[in-house]
Amino acid sequence: MPDRVLILGIGNVLWADEGFGVRCIEAMAETYAMPSQVRLLDGGTQGLYLLPFLEEADALIVFDAVDYGLPPGTLKVVEDEEVPAFMGAKKMSLHQTGFQDVIATAQLLDVCPSRLVLIGCQPVELEDYGGGLRPETAARIAPAIEIARARLAEWGIEIAPGRTEAEDLADPSIRRDAYETGRPTEDEACRIGDARFLPGSH
Repeated sequence: MPDRVLILGIGNVLWADEGFGVRCIEAMAETYAMPSQVRLLDGGTQGLYLLPFLEEADALIVFDAVDYGLPPGTLKVVEDEEVPAFMGAKKMSLHQTGFQDVIATAQLLDVCPSRLVLIGCQPVELEDYGGGLRPETAARIAPAIEIARARLAEWGIEIAPGRTEAEDLADPSIRRDAYETGRPTEDEACRIGDARFLPGSH
């Protein structure tokens, strides 16, 4: 049994399905009470700032949106030495380059967790600034969490239904319900970036 497990959600909630990993962490905190040796962390797009958290862990489970080249909404689990390759094989955003660097640095310093599990979801839509998860992606949150729960059980760690109060989660104002229900209309807010700087906008 690993002494310390880090469960990490990475991604950018501002770009539609890019937020999958972060939303998984939020949902896990809302539905399960974690034992003391398991830490939930919203890693966002922090890159090398996450290195100290990896140093403290014996095992790492990562939730993320990953372009596997599979049908949209497909979940795929990758483990151990395969994880870095998938984090950087087809980069969808800078955060994946950043996290690949985190793992490489942790390995170089010999502080990388001995067990790595990537639970990735093939995104449906990324080019939607301010958008929430697409239904096909949102529907994969619960199955992804179940994969993580089962993996913890294999490691001898049982988690019970409940809640986890973690200071390492997003501010309530950008959690999924508040974020998605508070979105302005398409007339009020550009969906693909800042309209002032798009081609043909002048």
